[in-house]
Amino acid sequence: MKQRLLICGADGFIGKSALDYFKDRYDITATIFSSDTPSRGAVDGVKYVRVDLRVESEVIDLFERQQFDVVLQTAATTTGAKDVVERPYVHVTDNAVMNSWIFREATRTKVGHLLFPSCTVMYQPKDHPQTEADWSPLDEIYPAYFGVGNMKVFCEKMCDFYSRIGQTKFTAFRHSNVYGPYDKFDLDKCHVVPAFVNKVINAEDTLEIWGRGQASRDIIYIDDLIEFIDRCIERQTASYKLYNCGAGQAFPILHLAKTIMQLNNKKLQFKFDLTKPDIPTTVILDCSKAKEELGWEPKVNVTEGLKRTSEWYKNNVRQ
Repeated sequence: MKQRLLICGADGFIGKSALDYFKDRYDITATIFSSDTPSRGAVDGVKYVRVDLRVESEVIDLFERQQFDVVLQTAATTTGAKDVVERPYVHVTDNAVMNSWIFREATRTKVGHLLFPSCTVMYQPKDHPQTEADWSPLDEIYPAYFGVGNMKVFCEKMCDFYSRIGQTKFTAFRHSNVYGPYDKFDLDKCHVVPAFVNKVINAEDTLEIWGRGQASRDIIYIDDLIEFIDRCIERQTASYKLYNCGAGQAFPILHLAKTIMQLNNKKLQFKFDLTKPDIPTTVILDCSKAKEELGWEPKVNVTEGLKRTSEWYKNNVRQ
């Protein structure tokens, strides 16, 4: 008999990718938010449930419908650099509320294992890889990320808290910038890789760079992240664990732009727009803990990942 897996946020980037990966191995219930049917196409055999995870009564009803063995909580209100700078509260309220209800109900109904994707913005910008223990509550979070960073830390601490008072196992993971098929390519809401893919493929002469282009990013291809999640489900045995999950190196954003240009046979001139939001930070993840405990390390190199992402965008998004 298949284990029962609940994927919260199955219409999103990570959720949809996880759904495709796990569809043949689990009895899956998938939550969607904006309509009665998934916008990215329904998967045969999956039970879709429309739920507003910010509403306590709807979350209670979701967990009382069926007993789940595993919950992958990928639902989130997400934004790009523009909203992080101009509307930082967008991240904070919705996500703190929905995770509070989900974690509580998972614990109350004795879910076997809940997995929560955190982020890396709590780390101080440094030029060397950082382990999970390199961030302290005494560290100041980079100002542009103060709200979302503290919200994610709050959620990690709730995972730890609920793991101590119930029978549910919790795994939180701080993943670097994820990219690949099913990502958001809307320039107002997306991260650096989909933004460059969109701009490069549609540009004719120039490529706009927000700010001065001085930042570097640790990025991870979506397939590597989903395999990491699979390893956590199969091999993580503690009541609570926190992992880093990334490439273990930072790529200058101008290098990413040039690589995407080369892969798409484009020769463009850079145009730096200093009026646009720019977050010039560099965070590199030390993922040795995941390698040692889970036997995981990324497989898809950045050039191959950018190639796959560009081809998917041209075949599925570009008009």
